[in-house]
Amino acid sequence: MESIQATKQRFGIIGNSATLNRAIEKAIQVSPTDISVLVTGESGVGKESIPKIIHQLSHRKHNKYIAVNCGAIPEGTIDSELFGHEKGAFTGATATRNGYFEVADGGTIFLDEVGELPLTTQVRLLRVLENGEFIKVGSSKVQKTNVRIVAATNVNMFDAIKKEKFREDLYYRLSTVEINLPPLRERQEDIHLLFRKFASDFALKYKMPTIKLSDDAVQDLLKFRWNGNIRQLRNVAEQVSVLEQNRAISSNTLRGYLPTGASNLPAVIKTTKSESDFSSEREILYKVLFDMKADLNDLKKLTMELMKKGNAKDVQEDNQGLIEKIYGDNDDEETLEDLQVLAIPQKSETKNYAPETDDKYHFAEEIEEEETLSLHDKELELIKKSLERHSGKRKLAAEELGISERTLYRKIKQFDL
Repeated sequence: MESIQATKQRFGIIGNSATLNRAIEKAIQVSPTDISVLVTGESGVGKESIPKIIHQLSHRKHNKYIAVNCGAIPEGTIDSELFGHEKGAFTGATATRNGYFEVADGGTIFLDEVGELPLTTQVRLLRVLENGEFIKVGSSKVQKTNVRIVAATNVNMFDAIKKEKFREDLYYRLSTVEINLPPLRERQEDIHLLFRKFASDFALKYKMPTIKLSDDAVQDLLKFRWNGNIRQLRNVAEQVSVLEQNRAISSNTLRGYLPTGASNLPAVIKTTKSESDFSSEREILYKVLFDMKADLNDLKKLTMELMKKGNAKDVQEDNQGLIEKIYGDNDDEETLEDLQVLAIPQKSETKNYAPETDDKYHFAEEIEEEETLSLHDKELELIKKSLERHSGKRKLAAEELGISERTLYRKIKQFDL
């Protein structure tokens, strides 16, 4: 069995971190077998190196090795690319075409970004993994292939499975052995080593002296988060090598090439939304309008009670909760009788009260609950979101929306939710 150090030299892998060495060791160990391997890790960590190690150290090394970027092939043609198609199978299919699984028979296929595969293609791939069978697009003939599949993804597969974007049975077929490559920020001892290697390569490529970092610049290099991992580090090394005339790179110079706000220092990150968190300013505006509508309906109800009974004191006693909801808990304990705008004359017991057309409160009877279509739809959307956030608990949803539970129940029936 080839040693880890010899493998790193052979495939140009730089680094001495324990996690990287463990990933390479696992690749060496599974190479002689035919089991499927899933390589995981963030974008830019060098996942494409592992399938090459597995193929070159296996008994399939003299057969074909095909790397396929699943995320770069359109959904409508990916089945044809992987499994081939018959002549006339679809518009533009002027000749029979062999797919990658047929061409790579006896060799290895590397499916990069396998998490981007459409669900229909995942079903076909599962059949290949189970019994080595596939059918060309537009054909009814079952064909056999003997390929080893190594897949890679930067997607959180368990989240994808939970969201029904990836089949759980396919995941367990692909990940017979899972090899995880660590992000660059977890390989502190390798960052400067990689930068020096890249700087040396670019000096040779562009025929110029090699750049050298000061001690302060090295510390900045180690503190940086490197969200783009090795790919981002390589790009920074190339930029500095090409653009800087002075080959001694100071801390201030290096900072000019590092994006701001991406240090590797610990920070508190909010990963979940609060229950009352709305995702856009437009939703917040609609929420305010929705609350105003609820308050207006409460005021209309209170006004009608006053007009029917004509006794502010009785109305206040009967609707104490509604009054507190509208006007809040004021320290001066304002009563309805103190509010001149609601001071309606007492009605006669022998005569039904009918407001005249010149009555300044006549508008209270003429208000119609007419809302624009967009506001009506948004109200429905807000109710749905609130119910989803509280798992259907109407009391909590009503409190968040600022309406009574009874009102919410009526709206649920009205909208047929």
